[in-house]
Amino acid sequence: MSHVLDEAYYKQLHDLQAVDFVLVELNLYLDTHPGDEAAIAQYNQFAELRKRIAEQFESQYGPLMNFGHSLSRAPWQWKEAPWPWQV
Repeated sequence: MSHVLDEAYYKQLHDLQAVDFVLVELNLYLDTHPGDEAAIAQYNQFAELRKRIAEQFESQYGPLMNFGHSLSRAPWQWKEAPWPWQV
C-alpha cells in the first residue's frame, strides 16, 4: 500500500540527506586530521542536528532505518511504502 506524501516529507528527507553528507565529509576529514578540535566540534554539532531531524521525521512519517536502528509504532510500519530510500 502506498501513501501520498506531503511536501514536508520531502523537505525533511532532503535536510536529513544534506546533514548526512556533511557528516560523511567531516568523518573523512577527521580520519586524516584527528586532532582538529574545531572539526570535531562541528561533527558533534551536525550529529546532534541529525538526531533531531531524524527524530522529528520518524515521529511524523515512521522509521528511517530497520534492524533495530529506528523504533516502530503499532501497527508494524515497515509494510508501508514508499520507504525513505525509495523516494
